[in-house]
Amino acid sequence: MLIGGEWRYGRSEYGIRDPYRGDVVSIVPESDADDLDAALAAAGAAKAQAAAMPGYERAALLDRVGVLLAERAGEIAEIMTRETGKALKDSRAEIARSRDTIRLSAEEAVRIQGEHVPLDATAMGAGKIAMLLRFPVGIVAGITPFNAPFNLAAHKVAPALASGNVLVLKPPPQAALVVHKLVELFVDAGLPPGFLNVVYGNTVGPLLVRDPRVDFITFTGSTKVGAEIKAASGLRRVALELGGTGQTIVHSDADIAEAAPVCARNAMRLAGQSCASVQNVYVHESLYDRFVERMADEVRGLRIGDPLEPETDVGTLIDENAAKRVESWVSEAVARGAKLLAGGGRRGAQVEPTLLVDVEPSMQVVCNEVFGPVASVQRYSDIEDMFRLVSEAPLGLQCGIYTRSLEIALQAARRIRSGAIIINGTSTWRTDQLPYGGVKNSGIGREGPHYAIREMTEERLVVFNL
Repeated sequence: MLIGGEWRYGRSEYGIRDPYRGDVVSIVPESDADDLDAALAAAGAAKAQAAAMPGYERAALLDRVGVLLAERAGEIAEIMTRETGKALKDSRAEIARSRDTIRLSAEEAVRIQGEHVPLDATAMGAGKIAMLLRFPVGIVAGITPFNAPFNLAAHKVAPALASGNVLVLKPPPQAALVVHKLVELFVDAGLPPGFLNVVYGNTVGPLLVRDPRVDFITFTGSTKVGAEIKAASGLRRVALELGGTGQTIVHSDADIAEAAPVCARNAMRLAGQSCASVQNVYVHESLYDRFVERMADEVRGLRIGDPLEPETDVGTLIDENAAKRVESWVSEAVARGAKLLAGGGRRGAQVEPTLLVDVEPSMQVVCNEVFGPVASVQRYSDIEDMFRLVSEAPLGLQCGIYTRSLEIALQAARRIRSGAIIINGTSTWRTDQLPYGGVKNSGIGREGPHYAIREMTEERLVVFNL
């Protein structure tokens, strides 16, 4: 653990096993209430110093982190693959994206702006000056998931520090070592003591979000846990990036040759363990048969196997229990009449890339977040039905739509209630400078360095009576 600039062991520890090989990859401290209390105390002691650090110094610190990350990228990518079972090519891509996240945060550290509020619109305000200034909230609690453990931790840590906050971070229990490597980058780059404090394990998360010393909570994970955090937060602000069911619409004028392969790859990338992963594809009846054939061919062509092999496309799920759950959902769908066009098998923590048709809306693979390499394709005839279906779904993270029609694209943008509408792309598309987050049960607030900094700062009105 990193607490107040010092490395500490825990009173107990646990091992993380490679989900493909089964051997122990890392030994992790199991933090307790005393560790958390020390971490929060260290953050509180450093809060004033962090807020007073000039933006150019915060930016320079983050730039140094980016340089160190470039030097250590290969080692960190391999650790990520060993801990999570993610295909090595995906781990390398995540490290590259993390460098962008840190660089963008460095740039934003010197762009934090308020605004002038014109007062001469009223007689009472005429002749006076008003400004909204932005200040760091104080202590940020960050809780991160296993599916993109390095970049999603960077999305908490880098904006928090860029905006003059201090942070208590709880990484995922399943991927602690790779986040530890991120923390080492900040320490080696010269981060002052107490600015970043890290606790691990399964027990301190609920204590962290309930502690009154925490000023802001940022969480990425399941809708269930997000709701629990929201209930525990009281009047404190939160940013919750939660789940989705990955709807992508393929309209009658879409280019199948473009859409089908992308839908296939984006359904199976990261073994489907992405909150925006393509899960439900809705295809116009005029294209349905040809689309399904093309997507099925693409899915069958994906290579599974040893995640450390550069040629592997789809690695394992995070552990065997997760794979068994996904397998049971697929079996349930097939037992109720769904047709399996590809995959469906499981070997340990690895699930074959799976494509289903003839599914029903009430099947778990359709209405709940699968979080595995499984996609379903359904046909439709009226685009109005699709707008209603996606808008009325409980989850609303991102929606993709393929169409050559500007009119249809604008209708989708105006009428589909979702965190983002991706035109001629899938639900999965994201680049790290964008405002990323959902509506409805998919969350509150937005990530992306500029937008996360806006969430992690508070406005203060200053009025000059002259």
